[in-house]
Amino acid sequence: MNPQKTNGLSRRSLLASAGAFGAASLAYPRMAISQDGKILTVRSYSDLQLLDPAFRLSLPEEDIIRAIYPPLIEPVAGDVWQWKMVAAASIEQLDGLTVAFTLKDNMGFTDGYGEVTADDVKFSIERIADPANESPYAGDWSALKEVEVKDRLSGLIHLKNKFVPLWTTTLPTPASCIVSRKAVEEIGGKIETTPVAQSGQYLLTEWVPKQRTILKRNPDWAHEPGGFEEIHIIPIEDPATAERGFEAGDLDYTWTSVSSLPRLKESPPAGSVVLEKPSLAYVWLGMNKDNEALKDVRIRRAIQHAIDREVVVDAAYFGAASVGNGIIAPGLPGNRDSVTYDYDPDRARELLAEAGAEGLSVTLDILNQTERLTAAQVIQANLADVGINCEIKQNDSGTFWSLGSKEGDYFLELQLVLGRYSMQPDPSWATVWFTPEQIGVWNWERFDSAEYKELHEAGLVESDPAKRDEIYKKMQALMDESGCYVFLTHEVVGAIHKDTIEPGLKPNGESLLADFKPA
Repeated sequence: MNPQKTNGLSRRSLLASAGAFGAASLAYPRMAISQDGKILTVRSYSDLQLLDPAFRLSLPEEDIIRAIYPPLIEPVAGDVWQWKMVAAASIEQLDGLTVAFTLKDNMGFTDGYGEVTADDVKFSIERIADPANESPYAGDWSALKEVEVKDRLSGLIHLKNKFVPLWTTTLPTPASCIVSRKAVEEIGGKIETTPVAQSGQYLLTEWVPKQRTILKRNPDWAHEPGGFEEIHIIPIEDPATAERGFEAGDLDYTWTSVSSLPRLKESPPAGSVVLEKPSLAYVWLGMNKDNEALKDVRIRRAIQHAIDREVVVDAAYFGAASVGNGIIAPGLPGNRDSVTYDYDPDRARELLAEAGAEGLSVTLDILNQTERLTAAQVIQANLADVGINCEIKQNDSGTFWSLGSKEGDYFLELQLVLGRYSMQPDPSWATVWFTPEQIGVWNWERFDSAEYKELHEAGLVESDPAKRDEIYKKMQALMDESGCYVFLTHEVVGAIHKDTIEPGLKPNGESLLADFKPA
């Protein structure tokens, strides 16, 4: 979020889409793609920015992090949400507050940093949970008391309180990836784009910014190997560009644009398999309530009423996706069948007049992708209809994912933003990004609600599905009331791959690179 953030979260990125694949192809010609099943070439929607499990920015970074820094457990490829052990030889919940683990033996770090130990697990988990480190993923370990080291390979994870999402959105994610205590402390506490002390099924051996990342099987990994000798990752932001690259034979696998799914399913390229998966991601229009032009809630509510959500979604996705009503996808507690505002341009005009905001001008920041631009253009037309002038600002991913950061220069200037976050299969992984602690991190709307925070914390310990459903629906109603959000869609996930490979995908279509195999 990675937000896998969306999301794919699971969320964030670095390459302008215009001409991106052409640039990559010149640097990485088609002849480099293996014909003997030893090399897998895939598209990533973003380039690297950080390879630290505690500070990751985008879902494609999570793919690489899991491959080079093994998690205790990870999701199983397939259509059912399950998990399997990776670094763990055994792991079990002893009681509501205690998880026991034992690591696989013979796991070693590169660069002379020795074996992977239970102390490295302690360090890796506790550094995420430590508020002093300001990890955006601290919420994954908000219930952590401590990790107790029992011996060289085993330990206990002690919780302060029951934590319902532990086995769905914490342990099977990079939140349980293991880094070397010694190596990370030596480099100052944070891994940037140069990995140190790798230990997973793959090793990152080459990164050419904006062109390619190459992973190679770790020769010292003594357990289940990755499916290919090498994985070549090409950053291409625009899915339509990636689809053309696939059809030209330059890629073995790519996510597709949602709008292309009907065409690809009707007439798939020769030797290809087209997939459609249910999505956990969510797409919305956000409004920065601390921006001077948007401080009056009546103006934000006017924008909510001005936007025809069905038209926006139909135009952007060519009818392949349906309108969503919040941040929590169908099938999870808290999914809603409606929002508390409706498309009512007359009401929008009334609210603007009440606020004295006739003739308002705003900016709308988007990621430079075809679907985002189409959605933004419909929103622009909707706003023009009620008297608001809207300027669309297209950003490459490196710029876009820093727009709302409190560390940047733009966060208060940000007005409207079209966002998409990826998800894990628990509603708390949607709601966590909009808590007060996330203001200036992933909460770009600067939505600040003590009641929302209390409800989020209640949802983490409530195991009754009906009560959790009530909690998360109330949280989304608070988001509605703030005027900061117009919820658009959960999309669907489209992918296309050569029939010579078997992709490793989670039930929601997100990739597990180490699980890709030759067919």
